[in-house]
Amino acid sequence: MKRVRINEGYVGLVFRNGNYKRVITAGVYWLGIYDAVYIYNMAKPFQPGVELELLLKDETLKSMLEIVEVKDTEIAIQYDSGNFLSVLKPGKHVFWKGLKDYSFVKADLTKVDITEKVNVDIIKLAEFVPYVRVCKVESFERGILFIDNKMDRVLDAGEYYFWKNAKTVSVIKVDLRQLQIEVSGQEILTKDKAALRINFSTQYKVVDVLKAVIDNKDYERQLYVLIQLALREYIGGFTLDELLVKRDEISTYVFDTLKVQAAELGVVINSCGVKDIILPGEVKDILNQVLIAQKKAEANVITRREETASTRSLLNTAKLMEENEMLYKLKEMEYVEKIADKIGEITLAGNGQILDQLKGIFTPTK
Repeated sequence: MKRVRINEGYVGLVFRNGNYKRVITAGVYWLGIYDAVYIYNMAKPFQPGVELELLLKDETLKSMLEIVEVKDTEIAIQYDSGNFLSVLKPGKHVFWKGLKDYSFVKADLTKVDITEKVNVDIIKLAEFVPYVRVCKVESFERGILFIDNKMDRVLDAGEYYFWKNAKTVSVIKVDLRQLQIEVSGQEILTKDKAALRINFSTQYKVVDVLKAVIDNKDYERQLYVLIQLALREYIGGFTLDELLVKRDEISTYVFDTLKVQAAELGVVINSCGVKDIILPGEVKDILNQVLIAQKKAEANVITRREETASTRSLLNTAKLMEENEMLYKLKEMEYVEKIADKIGEITLAGNGQILDQLKGIFTPTK
C-alpha cells in the first residue's frame, strides 16, 4: 500500500496497469502498489494522457468537466468570472468545473456581421486579429459596404468590425466635405474663332452616395466633363469682345446648367467662378494697343475740357475788369506784386516823375 495526498484545487486520476480506474479529489488515499496517480491542477485546462472518450465513461469524472467543442467555422471566447481569458480555436477543449467560473461565447465565422454579444473593446485585442476585419469611416465620410461584390448597405461614420472568412468584404468611402474641381488651361474657340484659355473653378458636395458610386462610374470625371461642355457651349456663342463684356455671366450660366445634371450624379453644385481668361499673345498685344489709344483719347478730351474751362474763366475775368476800374487796378497790383516777388532790389534814377508814375499805378482812376 502507498499513501497519496490530493491538495485542495487538484484532482487525481488513478490508473492500474495503464487502465483508468477512478478519480479522487482533495484528501488522503491508500492505494495499491500497482496503482499510478496523475494529479491535475483544476485551474488549468485538462490535458488527458489517454483518449478522452475512455475517461468520459466515468460519470463522476464527466460531471467534473466542462467540455467545449468548437467547429471548424467557429471560435469560442472564454471568460473567467466575466473577464476575457482567451480565444479557443476549432477543436475539443476540456476544463475543470468548480474552481474557476468559466463561461463561453461561440462565434459563427461564416457570417460577416458580428451578432454575438461581444464587447467591442475585447474585439480590439491582439487575440482577435486573425478573426476580425476592421473598417473605419471618418466623420466626414459615408461608406458603402460590399459583400462578395454586392452592395449591402451604407455605413455612417464610425468603426465597424466583421468576421474574417472566405467572403469578400470591401468598403468604398465617399468624402462628404465640400470639394473643388479645377478646369485649368481649357482652350476654347469663341464665335469669331479667337482661341483663348480659361481657368474655371467649381465647388460641390456629394449628397447621395448611392447615386455617386452605384449608379455612376467615376462621378468626379463625369462632372469635370460636364463643366467643360458647359464652358464650350457658352463661350462658343459669343465673339471675343462680347465675351469680355459678359465675363461675369459665365459662372452663372455654368452653375444653372450643371444643377440638374449634377443631381443625377448625386452631387450638388455650391458655386462656380472664372479664375482667369488667358488670351493669345497677338490678341493681347492688340487689346493693349486699343486700351492705350482709348486712354490717350480720354486724356485729350479731359485736357480740352480743362483748356475750355480756363479760357472761359479768363473771359469772365476780363469782362469784370472792363466793367469795374477798381477790379482792374487790383489785378494790376496783383501782377506787380508777383513781379516784385521775383526782384531782389529796385534802383531808381531820375527826377520825381518816376515816383509819380508808380503812385499813378497804385491809385485808382476816379
